[in-house]
Amino acid sequence: MLKSLKETSLANYKVGSREYFTAQKQLILSRPLLKWCYDQWYEHLLADARSVPRQGTLLELGSGGSYLKDLKPSVITSDVVAGVADQVVDGRSLPFPDGSVQALFLTHVFHHIPDVGEFLREAQRALVPGGVISMIEVAHTPFARFFFRNFHPEPYRDDPAEWPFAQQDSMMDSNQALSWMVFVRDRRKFEQLYPGLKIETLGFLPWFSYLLAGGVTGRCLVPRSLTGLVRFAEPVMRLCAPIFSLHWHIRVRKVATS
Repeated sequence: MLKSLKETSLANYKVGSREYFTAQKQLILSRPLLKWCYDQWYEHLLADARSVPRQGTLLELGSGGSYLKDLKPSVITSDVVAGVADQVVDGRSLPFPDGSVQALFLTHVFHHIPDVGEFLREAQRALVPGGVISMIEVAHTPFARFFFRNFHPEPYRDDPAEWPFAQQDSMMDSNQALSWMVFVRDRRKFEQLYPGLKIETLGFLPWFSYLLAGGVTGRCLVPRSLTGLVRFAEPVMRLCAPIFSLHWHIRVRKVATS
């Protein structure tokens, strides 16, 4: 990312530390346009959970700077880093009994899982019948590919034949194209490997507001006074979503057996 567009308020904190995630959360909450985007995202996640016919654990993976628990206090927050959430949880080994989890929430997390096949197997095991994996992920539109390859510190590679990737740093070693690879490019493979899971939704999310808000790595490009105007323009901008959307909402449901 160009240095002039880079958000500098997080520079003094170690990436992945409690202080870093606290500052990240405050950054989201302090930018009305960015918070509006996250509010939309979290409503998708919580609506997915409400659609589950059975009660169970609500677990957020990779909580980091999330404020989802502020909206739904029963959510158990988790992260692979100790001291930043309710529990330390690796999505590839969920510490919950079979058929006990109502919903798994992931916001910008799926593409950080180095062996996502293990996570999907665990989700298939741990979810209640009808339970959901609900996630916000990086999209695969032409603009998203350009943007995340050139203006984001994490890699975006849509050419690997296989899903796994090497990881030493859980925050930076990732593949932002992973959700497209698994749920779109290799959908038939996914369906064959995980017959107990069904892809229900893959929908584009507002992009214009997020782009101008700077996300959590860039500077906000519009003054607070123009927040309402940008939000007003968003419905028109959504017409261009197949080209420009930066994120999509994905819902995967565990098939309920009779």
